[in-house]
Amino acid sequence: MGLRRFLRPRVIAAVVAAVALLAAGIGLAAALSQPAPLTIRNVRIAVVDGPHDNQHVVIDATFFTPPGSGRLPAVLLAHGFGETKDAVRPQAEDLARAGFAVLTWSARGFGASTGQIGLDSPDYEVKDVEQLVTWLARQPRVLLDHPGDPRVGITGASYGGGISLLAAGYDHRIDAVVAQSTWNNLATALFPNGAGGGPAGGVFKRQWAGLLFTQGSVGFGATAQGSAPGQGQGSASGQGSGSSQGSGPGQAGGSAPGTGLGQGSGAGQLLPPGGAGRSALCGRFQPQICAIYQQVAATGRATPQAISLLQHSSPASVAGRMRAPTLLIQGENDSLFGLDQADANYRAIRRNGAPVNMVWFAGGHDGGSQETARVESLTTQWLRRWLAPGHPSASAGTGQPGFAVTRVLGFDPSSDQASLGIATATSYPGLAGTRRTLVRLAGPPQLAVSPAGGAPASISVFPGLGPLGPAGLTFDMPGQSAAFTSAPLSSPVQLTGSPTVRVRVSGAPDVTLFAKIYDVDQAGNATLPNQLVSPVRVTGAQAGRVVTIALPAVDHDFSSGHRLRLVLTTTDYAYAAPLAPAVYRVALAGPGVLMPSDPALTVVNGGVPWWVWAAPAAALVAAALIMGLGRRSRRGDAVPELAGVPLEITGLTKRFRDGQLAVDDLSLRVERGQILGLLGPNGAGKTTTLRALMGLVRPQAGTITIFGRRVHPGSPALSRLGSFVEGPGFLPHLSGRANLDLYWRSTGRPADGAHLAEVLEVAGLGAAIDRRVRAYSRGMCQRLAIAQAMLGMPDLLVLDEPMNGLDPPQIREMRDVLLRYAADGRTVILSSHLLGEVEQTCTHVVVMHEGRRLAAGPVAEIIGEAGALMVGTPEPEHAVAVLRAMDGVEGAETHPDGVLVHHDGVPPSAVVAALVAAGVPVERVGPSRRLEDAFLALIAAPGNGGGVPGDGLARPPGSDLVGSQGSAP
Repeated sequence: MGLRRFLRPRVIAAVVAAVALLAAGIGLAAALSQPAPLTIRNVRIAVVDGPHDNQHVVIDATFFTPPGSGRLPAVLLAHGFGETKDAVRPQAEDLARAGFAVLTWSARGFGASTGQIGLDSPDYEVKDVEQLVTWLARQPRVLLDHPGDPRVGITGASYGGGISLLAAGYDHRIDAVVAQSTWNNLATALFPNGAGGGPAGGVFKRQWAGLLFTQGSVGFGATAQGSAPGQGQGSASGQGSGSSQGSGPGQAGGSAPGTGLGQGSGAGQLLPPGGAGRSALCGRFQPQICAIYQQVAATGRATPQAISLLQHSSPASVAGRMRAPTLLIQGENDSLFGLDQADANYRAIRRNGAPVNMVWFAGGHDGGSQETARVESLTTQWLRRWLAPGHPSASAGTGQPGFAVTRVLGFDPSSDQASLGIATATSYPGLAGTRRTLVRLAGPPQLAVSPAGGAPASISVFPGLGPLGPAGLTFDMPGQSAAFTSAPLSSPVQLTGSPTVRVRVSGAPDVTLFAKIYDVDQAGNATLPNQLVSPVRVTGAQAGRVVTIALPAVDHDFSSGHRLRLVLTTTDYAYAAPLAPAVYRVALAGPGVLMPSDPALTVVNGGVPWWVWAAPAAALVAAALIMGLGRRSRRGDAVPELAGVPLEITGLTKRFRDGQLAVDDLSLRVERGQILGLLGPNGAGKTTTLRALMGLVRPQAGTITIFGRRVHPGSPALSRLGSFVEGPGFLPHLSGRANLDLYWRSTGRPADGAHLAEVLEVAGLGAAIDRRVRAYSRGMCQRLAIAQAMLGMPDLLVLDEPMNGLDPPQIREMRDVLLRYAADGRTVILSSHLLGEVEQTCTHVVVMHEGRRLAAGPVAEIIGEAGALMVGTPEPEHAVAVLRAMDGVEGAETHPDGVLVHHDGVPPSAVVAALVAAGVPVERVGPSRRLEDAFLALIAAPGNGGGVPGDGLARPPGSDLVGSQGSAP
């Protein structure tokens, strides 16, 4: 009746209507959650540039506007070197949805834009941007400050960051700037010198320069070859399907990329004269740039022409004109444009009285965490602040902290990534910091060889690829470096800025060195912060010269107990080195290295995931509940007569929810000083038994007592138990010692109760305890896991497959560890499939099968040693004759492995003595059957109960227990 009533037409109609209404609601919610559609127009903008304003170029651009018809602040969004406008499209769409009119474009020489690469030259790229600003002023959706003057900001990274700063310096219609990972002086960026003196005496950043030149020379955008000067006008007609708002020269109609280009352009016209060879050599670079690069790359030295060209394309050339509010975002992992370049930009803008903030983030040209979401959020906030209607006053503040630094706070196991936090201060202190700490260094004067040709070279970083691994790949070639080391730090040292050190160098008129500071932990593992080095060129050093070296600017925490190591190498893979061989003498000229910091920096967010902070609170609540429930006295917990017995299990039964009977009425007892092997095939119930005795599994029946106290979750008895079950788990970036210390501190017990020194001696970890766990072998990880279980030297040690995956030498070492631990009267319980090792390690065994105990007792009894001996001898017939005449020997017979002796209680030593006295050589003596034989026989015939098939032994009731005293409960 119920079903029929439910199937009535009215009921069905109501259900259908409800489902339809629900579906409509879901659809409406989904529609409302979708971002509003943007208006996106591909446009071609004709510009005129060049030193004489006679070169015509077509810029391929895209204009993004949000829904509506009102006027909006505009944003120019520039791309990086070797990219096109398409690379920044996702950010452009986000900015448009945030309320901006956004123009992206492919810079001249890239993508579908014509022209040749001028390296953000004021004569070329900067003039192009000025005309893009003018184009924006003609758009009806763009907010104007004055006729021809749009409310506009500009942002970009690397190549785009350079054009942002340069354009703002030349065109004061630009109202705000966000420049990321860019340069101040392209000459000092590519020819740095940590000893000062400018780019003329700098060291050529050969690998980075080569990578950048290759990006430009191979050409980008096969559909849009650049045009030679004076050509490409054919695309300025405005033909196509796009909008044609505005008028006059420089305005082009929109069209699909790759259409409407001047037909007269071609690859050959892009390149310097000289035929196809020169074309392939220089690609889309301007001829003068190509020629200068080829000369510098061949000599490794900066020419006056190169310095002039690079400085002309640098914000440093307009340092006094950068007055727009600027947010500088620079990467800490950046060997191309280091933090020193952003620092120079900051100081220039600050001198002009303009608002400027500094952000150091965890990424950069060498990788790391690019923090894309955060960087884009900071960019949007800055542009909103300074492009809002009404021109907000600078005195109102920037709305962001003056200085922010991303710091590595630890390791997040949930993501297998470093945990990042943001430290902020109200003002930027510069690379000298607000406090300087002297860390003393020691070391004698040393000789360092500069090899012929600069090869082989030391390695600090692979430009553009970063550290190549979590710890980085660094290598200082032997004989090519001098090193000076500090004593272990008595307290942590936070470095924020550029350290300085004074050294004396001699041995050649022109000395090239590469200086770096390593963080060396207690085990000698050296970490080069951010993989950065400071190249140094010292002239006039034949007789000796003292110089102050500015080391790379970084933010890094040197932990207490670590050392600082200053290393000066004669070569570095990323840089050019002298070709002629030389020998330099390097010595300290001061007490040590000055480490700048800014104590005002405080971490405001980030770090470990939310659950790490929530866990203590949850633990407190759980503890309160446990304590509240535990106030009811557990009178049955204490069993005084078993206070001296490490473990007794009686009638243990555990059935899982799926009906599987994992443990079936298991009883056993373990005495002090015993090493018990828990044996059985997979699924026998071994691990379930171990988890039950640790309070991790609640059985349906039976009791477990540890030293006279019953086991249950939270039982005080568990404080006397150490365990290692189902594999080790450690933080790989920490040393073994740090992992053990962290684990012990988490228990809340006193530090001196860990007995760490005693544990390490027993575990035999040696110097490896101070190495990072990621460098451990499987055997070392197993040994560290057992050391963790041994912390506090518990009276009962429980190990699940401790020898799993170890090679024979490691197994023997593990056997020795366990024997040493039990030698002082402690008890060890282990499960294992390695029966040969159990036979050699354990004093007692319990054999389980399908959740039941088949046998329990001393290893010798399980094997059946009283039944027979196997004697190995090359004279088996002679041995048989001697033994058959011996009192107490029931019989002897030849066997493929020797002579089988039924000795009926006669000690094996007496058998050997009789044979030797009769002149029979004895090679080996042992039981005729191994543990493996007994184990396989037991699980093959489980109906035999506790007896061992074939050994003729009758088991008394007490022998079901592992201990030698007591009886079955």
